[in-house]
Amino acid sequence: MKIIALVGLPGSGKSTAAALFNKKGFQIIRFGDITEEYLKKADLTLNEKNERAIRESLRKENGMEAYAKLNKDNIDRSLKHGKVVIDGLYSYEEFKFLKKEYEDIILITVETSPEKRYERLSKREKRSLTEKEAEQRDKTEIENLNIQKTIDSADFTLHNIFTEHELEEQIEKIIEKVK
Repeated sequence: MKIIALVGLPGSGKSTAAALFNKKGFQIIRFGDITEEYLKKADLTLNEKNERAIRESLRKENGMEAYAKLNKDNIDRSLKHGKVVIDGLYSYEEFKFLKKEYEDIILITVETSPEKRYERLSKREKRSLTEKEAEQRDKTEIENLNIQKTIDSADFTLHNIFTEHELEEQIEKIIEKVK
């Protein structure tokens, strides 16, 4: 096992899970960093409207596997130094691209209730969303990104309804199973 890819709707806890994998020796590659880089280059404010415009533009230019393609060099560089956890895989095409490029990839869904996700998203210091924005983003990802097919393709599911310690215990069990 060289690559773990995390998929889940916004606020499910992918970044928390990625940080816990990082404690276990995995390097984090956050697909959303690409969006933030493009926002900086365009001198745009970090908000849902601008992020959505960049995401849609990148996918229009590079196909639905855009974020996997645009992060391939980062993944390859990181793999030279060890294991990688990808924070924020979304489209099924991204998953297919990665599966083709990297045979040794484990897909993990991170899930929790919409209420819990919306609460988390509203409290984010960076990239916070209102409940209405979060609902719209869910709808967009489910309808336009084929994220449900990606979620359904997962090898494992992390139920992020517990404490961080309990989430870490679930991660340890997954690591043991795939060794």
